[in-house]
Amino acid sequence: MEYALANRNAQDYLATNEDRILEGLKEFLRIPSISTLPAHEQDMKKAAAYLASRLRELGFPVVKVIPTAGHPLVFADSDPPANNDTTATPHPLTVLIYGHYDVQPVDPLGEWETPPFEPVVREDKIYARGASDDKGPVWMHLAAIEALRETLGQLPLRFKFMIEGEEEISSPHLYTYLPEAHDELDCDVVVISDTTMYAPGIPSICSGLRGIFAGQIDISGPVHDLHSGIYGGAVANPIHVLAKLLASFHDDDGKVNIPGFYDPVRPISEAEREAWARLPFSEGELCQETGVPALAGEHGFTPLERMWGRPTLEVNGIWGGFQGEGSKTIIPSSAHAKITCRLVPDQDPAEIGRLIEKAIETMLPKSVRYRFTAMEGGHPWTTSPDHPFLQAAAAALEATFAAPPVFIRMGGSIPVVSALANQLHKPIVLLGFSLPSEKFHAPNEHFHLANMRTGMRTLVDYWLRLTAMQTKEV
Repeated sequence: MEYALANRNAQDYLATNEDRILEGLKEFLRIPSISTLPAHEQDMKKAAAYLASRLRELGFPVVKVIPTAGHPLVFADSDPPANNDTTATPHPLTVLIYGHYDVQPVDPLGEWETPPFEPVVREDKIYARGASDDKGPVWMHLAAIEALRETLGQLPLRFKFMIEGEEEISSPHLYTYLPEAHDELDCDVVVISDTTMYAPGIPSICSGLRGIFAGQIDISGPVHDLHSGIYGGAVANPIHVLAKLLASFHDDDGKVNIPGFYDPVRPISEAEREAWARLPFSEGELCQETGVPALAGEHGFTPLERMWGRPTLEVNGIWGGFQGEGSKTIIPSSAHAKITCRLVPDQDPAEIGRLIEKAIETMLPKSVRYRFTAMEGGHPWTTSPDHPFLQAAAAALEATFAAPPVFIRMGGSIPVVSALANQLHKPIVLLGFSLPSEKFHAPNEHFHLANMRTGMRTLVDYWLRLTAMQTKEV
């Protein structure tokens, strides 16, 4: 295989077939595969079947729709002819591509300019729920593989797909499947495009994700609401106690005030801090984007460092007592809060939960009772930008975007990444083409078609570079 010629032919194929590729994506986007709503159970099956059908059209001899206790997984294996062709490379690289076909609910429906499951193109953007997260990126991978198959006659690498239907509900059944499918999922590299670029025109590779811990705090006092005039001053108010407790979780410098919380934290390297400092960033623009008058956070770190490389503890919700109009003079019987922590290497979500509960137990007065419930958890993940698979991705990005890529981290969490890393012990490349402004999880979600085009071209280039790496062509 001659790298340059193969790349040019596949790129020409993508350009010639762009309209047809887009129509296929629209058909995919019309399926309302909302994983969190039971009313869409049949739509989830329809989306999985649609993906399976497309993979069979692409010539994958192994395509399975795998039932779970929730929504089905789609697995495919190209098992290319090169595996049995003695004239070809004897051990072609195996790539596992992960994505998800489920989408978020569409509420509030009234804020959509066009119906969320009737995709439309406006100003070179495709609008629909799932366009950016994650059906559009999944479709890019399918299109890139089609271009290679049609122009080369066979796939130059062995491709496997694992597309799940529960990412938007924290993948509860994926973690049962992974250990059972270790051999089936075995590969040389995992590639995921469920991440974003840093900004328009700045191609990016994500080299780190924060982990997560979620929990709920319930404070109870009297067995029922009390008259505040009769009992006030003698009985502790659970809302007062909870408010004081939550306030104690941070000091005046914005640090989390939980003993032991920072003990395992791996410092941000000087190389990363210097690289992030060179990124175009404006505090004023971030204030404008978020609608806040000024930024806040842990003293001694820049906003990007706080969002990407430092852990947090956030109060996500708080409730208790009388919520109606007017006044009701009570001491409420209980108060409640939900919290989440974003975690960085080498924090462990289970240990963070233990430390928080220990702090709650220490800080609360004897006049109330508490219950602390640990919920969602996921480990942080990082990788080295120097790995050859990441460097090949960087070269492909630079070739197609005509701009050098940046290595960034994301402040959010994709728990499946650390799960795949721990299960397969193979490098993971997070190669995303969406933009943070594309309103995934919000009304009017969209995907810039210019980034979709360049994303498909990048993937073609990347697969050919990985192939050429085996024969030292590039």
